[in-house]
This record gives sequence, C-alpha cells and structure tokens, in this order.
Amino acid sequence: MNGPVHVGLVAGEASGDLLGGALIDALRKLAPDTRFVGLAGERMQAAGCEPLGSSEEISVMGFVEPLRHLPRLVRLRARLEREFLQRKVDVFVGIDSPSFNLGLASNLHRSGMATVQYVSPQVWAWRPGRVRKIAAAVDAVLCLLPFEAEFYANHAVRAEFVGHPLADQIPLESDRIGARRALGLPEDARVVALLPGSREAEVRRLGAQFAGAAALLAQKISPAPTFLAPMATQKLAGIFAQQVGASGATVRLVDRAADTVLAAADAALVASGTATLQTLLHGCPMVVAYRVAPLTALLAREFGLVKVPYISYPNLLAGEELVPEFLQEAVTPQALASAMQVALEDKDRRDRLQRRFKSIHLELQHGGATRAAQCILELLATRAHS
Repeated sequence: MNGPVHVGLVAGEASGDLLGGALIDALRKLAPDTRFVGLAGERMQAAGCEPLGSSEEISVMGFVEPLRHLPRLVRLRARLEREFLQRKVDVFVGIDSPSFNLGLASNLHRSGMATVQYVSPQVWAWRPGRVRKIAAAVDAVLCLLPFEAEFYANHAVRAEFVGHPLADQIPLESDRIGARRALGLPEDARVVALLPGSREAEVRRLGAQFAGAAALLAQKISPAPTFLAPMATQKLAGIFAQQVGASGATVRLVDRAADTVLAAADAALVASGTATLQTLLHGCPMVVAYRVAPLTALLAREFGLVKVPYISYPNLLAGEELVPEFLQEAVTPQALASAMQVALEDKDRRDRLQRRFKSIHLELQHGGATRAAQCILELLATRAHS
C-alpha cells in the first residue's frame, strides 16, 4: 500500500475496548504511521483512536433486548458507514458485537473496503446458519479460540486462530501475595471475588443473587471470607452497592482492577462471559451464573437455538464441566453459596482445576494482538497486489 494505513474500528463493551486498545498498540509497532478512527472506549482512545462515539453505545445483549434500541442503532450504523467511506478507511475491523458489526461490515464490503471481524460470533454455539452471512460480510475472521478456526475451515470461510490477548497479558503464575498487598489484604485472608457483569442488564439480573450468596457464604464459613467486587463503571458500582446493602452482605467494591482482585482471590463467583476466561487465566476456581431476559430464554429453548452443552469459557475449552454453571431460574443465592463453599474448601479439586487451567492458558498463548495485527496487514498487502 502507498501511504499510511487508515483503520476503522468499532468495539462494543469493556472487553472489546481492551482488545481494540491492544490491537492498536500492536499495529503501531508494525506500521507506526497507521491511523485509527471509530467507536471506541477509554482504552482505545488512550491508544490513539479518534473517537466517533463511545463503545457503550452498542452495549446491548440478547436478541430481544436490542429491539427497543433498534432505531438508534440503525442511525448509528448509517453514520459510521458514511464516516468510514468519507475518510477513505482502508480496512474496517469490527471487534466483537457481531449483531452490530457484521451489518456494518457487509455494507462496507460491498463498497469495496476490506473488512475483518475480530472475535468470532458464537456460530458454533447457536444459529450456525449465520456463517453464510459472515462469509459474505468479511474478508477474514480473527478467532480467539482454537476450535473456532476449525469450525470456519469446514465452511470455507477464511479464519485465523490468533490466540487470546488475555492469555499473553496475564502471567502463567499470578502474584497472589503481591495482589493482596496491593489491595491491603492480609496474606492469609480467605478472599472471594464477585464479578456480576460489565453491563447494566447483567448486574441488575445477577447482582442481588451474588450479594445474597455472599451473605449466606459468610454464615457458612468461619472466619467469614473477604468479599471483593471489581466494578467496570461507577454506575454499575452504584447499582451493585444497593443490592449488597439490601442483602446484608459485607462487600468491598473496587474500581476496576479485576485482574488484581482475581489474582488475590481463592475463588470467584462470575457472570458468564469474558470474565470467566479472565478468571481461568488467573488460576482461580469459580462458579458461573448466567441470566438473560425471560423471553430471550424462552425463545432459545423453544427453537433449539443453543447448540453447545456449556456456556462458560472454561467448560467450552475443556469440553467438559470443569466449573459449575447455573442458568436462569437455577441462579439462587442458596445454590451459588453452596457451590462456592465447595470451590473454597475442596483442596484436591482446586489443585486439579489449576492444572487444567494452566494447560488451557498455554494453549491460548498464540500471539494475540500481534498476530491479529499481522493478519490485518497481510490481508491489505494481498489486496494491494491482486
């Protein structure tokens, strides 16, 4: 290519913003003059992405809930399409948020722009027919998990396993004592991490159950554990603080710092999603909970949309139930507290888990953001010579 590369990015939610920030850093190392513009969170903006809006604008979940946001999301997608075309962006990289990004990628792809989806939609888990839409919308899919690239190979879609950036960022051996010192905790304290989610809908559906579980666990175990809850935003902290107050639990809310909290923790209660992988990479035993709107759950059950037996990353990657999962109405304080007590007190199980977690950690170290950046530049070089 002649001149600096111009990259358009759209990231949804905190996890997408972290991936985007790492990708920007990696691209700058390989091609220092690269320019970035798009829908970005704090991490991406700090890395040098010119913001056209915030990642939080597309932070909606499920396939029923987004309907009430549809007019706004349609207008936002149209605005971003105009901006990317007017600025003559060379490549569009949609980071996660496939419901929003694949539609935008499809329009840009028809206009002749190179398009990439970074983080595969979970087509291997539900609605596998979407793979045809993905093939028509993007030139390549950058996969964080090894079995995803294998799935696409069977459907003639260009896909590359780039590894998960978190596997490179988080050390194989977390500094437990150092993390406890950083948090002002005694080295011999029993510490439980509570991660009720990074989205408002998650915290509203799970927060009261997590707080209730903490209150029960404090009664079951003596001395009572220290409960820490890293919160992604002040708004979420305010919501969870109210839920904790109503439960009677004692929980210390921490501003962000999820890695430090998980490194310090003996066990964690976690909302299903990227946080379960983060918890695994810290070698921390966990209990996983997942709740969506009742109508979403009903439709998924009635139409058989979910095609996998597990919903958490540890179990999906292992192909077996390494950690307990509680879904929908099974998410109760009593059930969560009982499972957490086992996670804390069964030392043999803890040792087995940590060995499996380390094995998965090693498998996911595959270059991460650097490999993703290389794939994007290779795609552009191939197009320039075709």
